Amino acid sequence: MAALPKSGIRKFFDIVAQSRDIVSLGVGEPDFDTPWHISRAAVTCLEDGGTHYTSNLGTPALRQAIARYLERRFNARFAWEREILVTVGVSEAIDLAIRAICSPGDEVLYHEPCFVSYAPTVRLAHAVPVAVETRAEDEFRLTVEALERRVTPKTRAVLLNFPCNPTGATLSRDDMAAILAFAGKHDLIVLADEVYSELNYEAEDPPLASFAGFPEAKDRVVLLNGFSKSWAMTGYRLGYACGPADVIDAMMKIHQYGIMSAPTLSQAAGVEAMDRGDADVARMKREYLRRRDYLYAALNGMGLKTVMPKGAFYIFPDVRSTGLGDEDFALKLLKDFGVACVPGSAFGPCGAGFVRMSYATSLEKIKQAVERLGRMLGTSSRG
Repeated sequence: MAALPKSGIRKFFDIVAQSRDIVSLGVGEPDFDTPWHISRAAVTCLEDGGTHYTSNLGTPALRQAIARYLERRFNARFAWEREILVTVGVSEAIDLAIRAICSPGDEVLYHEPCFVSYAPTVRLAHAVPVAVETRAEDEFRLTVEALERRVTPKTRAVLLNFPCNPTGATLSRDDMAAILAFAGKHDLIVLADEVYSELNYEAEDPPLASFAGFPEAKDRVVLLNGFSKSWAMTGYRLGYACGPADVIDAMMKIHQYGIMSAPTLSQAAGVEAMDRGDADVARMKREYLRRRDYLYAALNGMGLKTVMPKGAFYIFPDVRSTGLGDEDFALKLLKDFGVACVPGSAFGPCGAGFVRMSYATSLEKIKQAVERLGRMLGTSSRG
């Protein structure tokens, strides 16, 4: 534990918390409130006395709703009785999956830049995290060629997150098929963190692209997903894992002894989101897309080379042209101009020279941030 670093995101936002008049493009949380009909389902559950433990696996109603949703949206089929586990957010699902499948010394391939918890979570399972670089030149896609350079006989799994936090990168169906073939060749498990799957701006709709939607993935993929991002339900702390029954059973044992069950009220809200939340997701997605297009044009217009993000609600501009390192850039922008973003190196060494900006905030605030950034750079946006 002493060797584990603290989150680079939280470390940076300790500074933000002490500042005033800050326009934040930093927090990866939707600025929308949870749609009321979803929250009302939790209120109704409370009024009806739904304040007790549920099954360790989650309520049958939610697991059935998840199964219906995954088949409808991704053409992915799971048996709700034995192949779906409800968790406390996707972060718990990631932790459970890694601990369930890894022995001490096993290696887990993961891409960088990536969500900050990946390498520490692998280490907490006494396994070995092995970073695979993704590059702006490839639009931060994960390629089989890069994976092949890092795989060894000790490799047990590939952990990936697309659409990606922090880069906004996505994978095509061909990319996914190639990665699945790589996993089959080396007998690896694919841990697919798809919490941003609904926020894919170039996907066919439906079915959306998912590793779980490939028939050949049935015995090799553990799908990790949740409600925080697409349905603006961060405070509900609700996620789920789907995969082979033996893996889900092993994950359930750890969950059983450490957590017991996900919150009952949250699970009731989850059923409503799965069955009747499509219109809400589409509405929020349209607004994210509008913000993305504005911010992308503005950043490139100010000379910050930026790859077009195709998913999630993050953009990852290259700030090396300013002559500042990513942390110095972020600190100057915060302290001198009142705009918060996150240094790219918080997401692994491969993120050095970039910063993450979240457009999960209003367009008005984004325009404020762009104006202040323009003053810092001594130029004006053409966005």
